[in-house]
Amino acid sequence: MAEKKKKRILTGDRPTGKLHLGHYVGSLQNRVRLQKEYDTFLIIADVQALTTNFETPEKLSRDVRQVATDYLAVGIDPEVTTIFVQSMVPEIAELTVFYSMIVTVNQLRHNPTIKSEAAQYGYNDMTYGFLGYPVSQAADITFCKANLVPVGEDQLPHIEQTRRIVRKFNNLYAPVFPEPEALVSDIPRLVGLDGKSKMSKSLDNAIYLSDSEEEVNRKVQKAVTDPARIRKTDPGHPEVCTVFEYHKAFNSDEVNEIEEKCRAGKIGCVACKKRLAEVLNNLLEPMRERRVKYEQNPDIVDEILMAGTKKVREIGKKTLEEVREAMHLNYFK
Repeated sequence: MAEKKKKRILTGDRPTGKLHLGHYVGSLQNRVRLQKEYDTFLIIADVQALTTNFETPEKLSRDVRQVATDYLAVGIDPEVTTIFVQSMVPEIAELTVFYSMIVTVNQLRHNPTIKSEAAQYGYNDMTYGFLGYPVSQAADITFCKANLVPVGEDQLPHIEQTRRIVRKFNNLYAPVFPEPEALVSDIPRLVGLDGKSKMSKSLDNAIYLSDSEEEVNRKVQKAVTDPARIRKTDPGHPEVCTVFEYHKAFNSDEVNEIEEKCRAGKIGCVACKKRLAEVLNNLLEPMRERRVKYEQNPDIVDEILMAGTKKVREIGKKTLEEVREAMHLNYFK
């Protein structure tokens, strides 16, 4: 019997800087876990990065390679996972244009992620590209006919937008695309070290996957804890403590014990932070070891990206042939 065809995953990141622990719990650990179970594609979405970094495109060359290196360091295996660069696949851009004809401006304006990001960046008058990037993201997901998309919780509106686009396209023209499903992490949103919002590059409240042991120790020591706790022996309130949130995310073996000791005033914030830093450094140490190989041999990263991009271009060409056939745009067969 022929081997059953694997379902396909498509996910990725905008190359706007280094990846952090929020990316890890939100999506990266699922990508690593599932990469041999599914036919996995990772997109470095450099075109979408221009929605907020259009004034500094010269940074993309560095950031694309940074994200690729983070992927490889975290445990993405280029032998089983295809990593590619969005702007080098023109079929995605073509599919974005076709989709834009069947999506209304009101749908995009009411997307909660678009609204929150526009507020974050102070965009009172959004660019066409920023408003429409969920359409571009739909093309990313569907050009390779992905079935599953591991994402953070904040990206769920984009996945639902993609599903609506797929349904409308299939109903209007022909059933070309599967309707993708979202896979949300058990820890869909990691609060930043400041305790005020999710971990974010732009808010400078993140621990990066590339941080050294010393950097992790320093950042953890500055993390916000229970503001009402003055002395070590004071009963703590872990439900309001950022450090405890990280123990829940990364230290499941000890989290119950830490909670009990905190509430009883038997462990101080300094000791709690020290233990968290140890746990995080144990998590990051294998990544640091893998990272050395690629940082010392950057040509390997470029070769991986070029090979992945070549592969997906062939997939994209086949999909666009089907799209043009369905839309009756194949004028000259």
